[in-house]
Amino acid sequence: MREVVVSGVGLHKLGRFDGKSYVEMACETIRTALKDANVSWKEIQAAYCSRMYLPPTTGVRVCAAMGLTGIPVWDIESACASGGSALRSGFMAIAGGFYDTVLVFGVEKMPRGFMSPENIYDLWQCYVGLSVNPMYFALEARAHMDKYGSTAKHFAKVSVKNHKHGALNPYAMYQKECTLDEVLNSRIVCDPLHLLELCAPNEGSAALVLTTRKLAVKRNTKPITVCTSVVKTPLYPPPLFPPAYQTSARIQSLPLTTLAARQAYEESGIGPEDLDMVELQDVAAPSEIFYSEELELCPPGEGCRLLDEGVTEIGGRLPINASGGLLSNGEPIGASGLRQVVEVTWQMRGEAGRRQVEGAKVGLSHVVGAGPNCGVVILKK
Repeated sequence: MREVVVSGVGLHKLGRFDGKSYVEMACETIRTALKDANVSWKEIQAAYCSRMYLPPTTGVRVCAAMGLTGIPVWDIESACASGGSALRSGFMAIAGGFYDTVLVFGVEKMPRGFMSPENIYDLWQCYVGLSVNPMYFALEARAHMDKYGSTAKHFAKVSVKNHKHGALNPYAMYQKECTLDEVLNSRIVCDPLHLLELCAPNEGSAALVLTTRKLAVKRNTKPITVCTSVVKTPLYPPPLFPPAYQTSARIQSLPLTTLAARQAYEESGIGPEDLDMVELQDVAAPSEIFYSEELELCPPGEGCRLLDEGVTEIGGRLPINASGGLLSNGEPIGASGLRQVVEVTWQMRGEAGRRQVEGAKVGLSHVVGAGPNCGVVILKK
């Protein structure tokens, strides 16, 4: 396989932009990524578009606005893991020698409020209450509290940390710090989850230019190697994750995130001890603790210890969600996973501004979506 690098990135600010179409947002980030990579639009040989709520042929509609050149364009959807799946597709195309330079972009304009259950669940699941989205994260939080002694305060501390990081990120939807009391006093949405412990659906776009190292070196001096890009679905029995068919006692299979992470570590030759920073799917504050354990950044049950000891803060040994994570950035599903990769790329280049992780050379991004699907990407300087 050929070495694959990120040679250019672009990101649209995350938030709500009622006067701006998804085509405008996507084109803006694509132009930024092309300029960053020193690549012309005509040099792009294929495009992979990540989206979930936007209409069919979103990718072609965006590329038509850029100027149709006859290239193949794919729309890719894996729920919240859509960005990981799109990146995996582009990665394989370059690594396998099918193309030399491709575009991977994601864009989304999300409806307000919780995602419509009809998009994911069977109708009978909606009727019996299995489609209440935060329920799954709340149940996992309660299970973690019972098994490992984590507390509501630990979950709130994740939100405090990530909003502190987000205040340093000009692209984040929320750029304001919050206190522990503010989190714990915000209204309960689904016990034990508070309003300030849940990410918001929103709008945004992200774009990456992938190419070979040989071409990237000719065009610019900042290529970041994509060591591996992995996408996995679970082993049987499936985990408790939308759309689940029961919430009662179950035999626990290897966690999906662990399954994907182990493959990524094996393929890249990079282990969790080699990472300098991580962007992971903190769709709810407790998720950061679960996934830090499932990514094997620490033993099971010790995610709270990492948090308590300051390991996961900027300036700590292993910063997690230096961008502010989903809690600060929100989650425009099609763009969210690629936003993480843009952040890791900036960190590897030393271009993350006030949230820069000192000396960052190896980073990991992680997404999980309904199905379930999981994507893990490892990049290095």
